[in-house]
Amino acid sequence: MTTYFAGNYDVAVIGAGHAGIEAALASARLGCKTAIFTINMDAVGNCPCNPSIGGTAKGHLVREIDALGGEMGKTADECFLQSRMLNRGKGPAVHSLRAQIDRRKYSDTMKHKLELQKNLELRQAEITEIQKSEHGYTLTTRMLAVYECKAVIIATGTYLGGRIFVGEVSYESGPDGIFPATELGKSLKNLELPLRRFKTGTPARVLKSSIDFSELEVQKGDEPPQPFSYETENLGENKVDCHISWTNENTKQVIIENIHRSPLYAGRIEGVGPRYCPSFEDKIMRFKDKPRHQLFIEPCGLGTEEMYLQGMSSSLPEEVQLKFYHTIKGLEHCVIMRPAYAIEYDCVDPLAMNATLEFKDFPNLYGAGQFNGSSGYEEAAAQGLVAGINAALKVLGKEQVVFTRDNSYIGTLVDDLVTKGASEPYRMMTSRSEYRLVLRQDNADERLTPLGYEIGLISEERYNKFLKKQEQKKTEIKRLKSTVISPTEEVNNILVSRETSEITTGVRLIDLLKRPQLGYEELKTVDTNRPQLDPNIFEQVEIEIKYEGYIQKQLKQVEQMRKLESKLLPKIFDYREIKGLRLEAQEKLNKIKPLNIGQASRISGVSPADISVLLIWLAQNK
Repeated sequence: MTTYFAGNYDVAVIGAGHAGIEAALASARLGCKTAIFTINMDAVGNCPCNPSIGGTAKGHLVREIDALGGEMGKTADECFLQSRMLNRGKGPAVHSLRAQIDRRKYSDTMKHKLELQKNLELRQAEITEIQKSEHGYTLTTRMLAVYECKAVIIATGTYLGGRIFVGEVSYESGPDGIFPATELGKSLKNLELPLRRFKTGTPARVLKSSIDFSELEVQKGDEPPQPFSYETENLGENKVDCHISWTNENTKQVIIENIHRSPLYAGRIEGVGPRYCPSFEDKIMRFKDKPRHQLFIEPCGLGTEEMYLQGMSSSLPEEVQLKFYHTIKGLEHCVIMRPAYAIEYDCVDPLAMNATLEFKDFPNLYGAGQFNGSSGYEEAAAQGLVAGINAALKVLGKEQVVFTRDNSYIGTLVDDLVTKGASEPYRMMTSRSEYRLVLRQDNADERLTPLGYEIGLISEERYNKFLKKQEQKKTEIKRLKSTVISPTEEVNNILVSRETSEITTGVRLIDLLKRPQLGYEELKTVDTNRPQLDPNIFEQVEIEIKYEGYIQKQLKQVEQMRKLESKLLPKIFDYREIKGLRLEAQEKLNKIKPLNIGQASRISGVSPADISVLLIWLAQNK
């Protein structure tokens, strides 16, 4: 068959899911001629699993993407149905925003943004082959078109070698019944990329009118709802409610009686599934002593009657799914519109990449999203942004950017992947960050917007607004330090009502705010000179005042880590030459090639004793 030359690009992105979208937009906005390829144009920005954006730690990622100039947060705000801040009963480090979205509107909105973006071409084509070329890489499509590209970003999601499992039925497919990418995997294996097999799943969608909502607990959104994007001024009102139900002993019994029909337990699924988002049958078998499990019933959009059963993914046969759903309160007569399924797919070992998400052995080839062994829309979008920025900077001859553990959850995500690898689909959690008190979702702009401006993704207008906000914050802290509250009857009544001690002399407002029982809201009637500011400023100021000691302690830890990160290691070196390093450490260091001592210390299999040996060796070989 004869191929034909169809064009050339600076950067080509394979896949138009959440990773591919951020990668392509970042590359194009930085001035590179960019193409984004998708098997099906109607699947751009698809949300094949849950109809939501954000969640614990994931909300942090969305805020960081927005602070850098990415698109996910803005589009989620445009398509939001309900917004809730999770973990309000805990400290501010783990507060995370989550929004129900209209999944079809989200997809359409993202597709339109790609179509309108300067320097970017959206193309429906299946890439079947990648080959190294004199100027970078050539991409060949199933229609035999050949494109010459200086840099390539692979963001194939679950399409690469995708295979669906529902009970005894198994067939090649991507999510939502879309064709899989069957040929590209062979090409990547020919390049000798280290591929492996992972698995994920999604619950059924059921008909809204078949649900008895009178039997369900209502879960309303926050009022007023908070946006993801720092540029969104007003979200409006929540448009929908979500609902909660519980499984029971009958549900468990159906699963146990049919567990032999699960492809997971029958051994037909090879791929490793996500530890923190297991299938429902896996939950039952792992936790047999648990009498019930919670599930959330969530709308998929305003223009559809599909309802999503959060927490009930399964690969059991369709008739078994219907049987166990019918044991649940409110779902006794539910009608399945789309059955639950498991999907197995090819991904790469992220240890083969640098912290820029560029492959170590393949210059100008990048990976992002589920292709890198992660799970989740937000993790994918964050990596897509990193890969898109760095591919563009590389093509433009500029220094690439490495996000660090102390400046972002994005840095933590990437560092975990490229340093520790992923033996199962990686999911971001607040517990993965050792600096989560300074990496809060409320201060993402403070941490990353200057970097976004420096890279070129934040406009002059937005950056000036950011600088103004920072100045207002400083002025507010000065006001709190200089404002003295007198011991009036009104003040002491407030203090007593909040179960904190009265004052007998004038007290600075900042000292009152330090009390855990008090906040801006409780003091508004006596704080008569309070300015009209963005609520986000008050939130940041209050958190920094109340947690000042803890934040300072964590900043000292950050400084200690930075000292280790500043001790650079040679890029080309055989660690077997260093006497005193254990054999396992030599092998791991040679495989991963850490940039510095800090990264080396986080490699599984490299002990503190090995780090001491490396530090001595560095001192002797300056």
